[in-house]
Amino acid sequence: MTNANFDPEEVLRMARNLRSKLPRSLGLLIVAALIGLGLISSYYQVEPDEVAIVTRFGRFVSTAGPGPHGKLPFGIERIQKVPVQRQLKQEFGFRTAHADVQSSYSKDDRTAGESTMLTGDLNVATVEWIVQYKISDPYKYLFKLRDVEETFRLMTEASMRTVVGDHSVTELLTVGREAIAARAKELLSNLCKLYDNGISVQQLVLQDVDPPESVKPSFNDVNQAIQERERAINEAWAEYNQEIPRARGLAEQSIEAAEGYAVDRVNRAKGDAQRFNALEEEYRKAPEVTRQRIYLETLAAVLPSAGKKLIFDERAKGILPLFPLSPQDKTEMKP
Repeated sequence: MTNANFDPEEVLRMARNLRSKLPRSLGLLIVAALIGLGLISSYYQVEPDEVAIVTRFGRFVSTAGPGPHGKLPFGIERIQKVPVQRQLKQEFGFRTAHADVQSSYSKDDRTAGESTMLTGDLNVATVEWIVQYKISDPYKYLFKLRDVEETFRLMTEASMRTVVGDHSVTELLTVGREAIAARAKELLSNLCKLYDNGISVQQLVLQDVDPPESVKPSFNDVNQAIQERERAINEAWAEYNQEIPRARGLAEQSIEAAEGYAVDRVNRAKGDAQRFNALEEEYRKAPEVTRQRIYLETLAAVLPSAGKKLIFDERAKGILPLFPLSPQDKTEMKP
């Protein structure tokens, strides 16, 4: 049944028709593919923190801000996106292996070479730091300098080594860290302006500064001795600041008390002299009255301080005197 329906001439005819149509279908397919590829390659999207640099056959043409844009397809115009709003960072002496709540870091021979430096007093220190920067001019960043990231890294290392070489290891490890970081940032900013690389340095921070591992025990002993010396000096100054003002206060108090006593004695003497003169004048006017008055005033002043006195007549006989005495009077009369 099947062999009866099979017609070789029909098969040959269908093959000829397919062969004649195949080149035209393939051409349409290629044209459609080219059109689709052109549409795809002519569209690009710029993120909010980026700026796109457009080059035509490798030459700078224009810049494009955030949003959707179009360009010439098939590689005629190419796009390089630069994150101008993003703060970038480079690490020296270490590398962040995993950034999280508990970050992990890695070190190798390259990081050790970056961090080992010679200080101004001919000591060796291990300095780790980071530099944070932004791309201020994307055109200069891409076209003014070749391999700008590596060059910027070398500039940063050179600036830090220059500043560290002008300071002692004690300054580097203690009070001079902020000044050293600020000076290194200033030098790096000047180098960026000199090389015109389109980078703006935001911050340079010393992360960790230590002596090399081989001398760390001896260096720690020296630091401990220095700290003990400073503590002893501070304690001495604290005692000095406590005792000297106290002594000065006591001296001022003694001087003021003496001056007050002197003024009191002088005023008291002057008053006694004036009182004696007034009393003498009254005595000359009425000697008897004045003498009696002086006698009575003296007794009035003396007798209250002498306590109670009992006077008996030795010649009195047959009489039993009765004296109502208070408990206080009885205590005072005990022999």
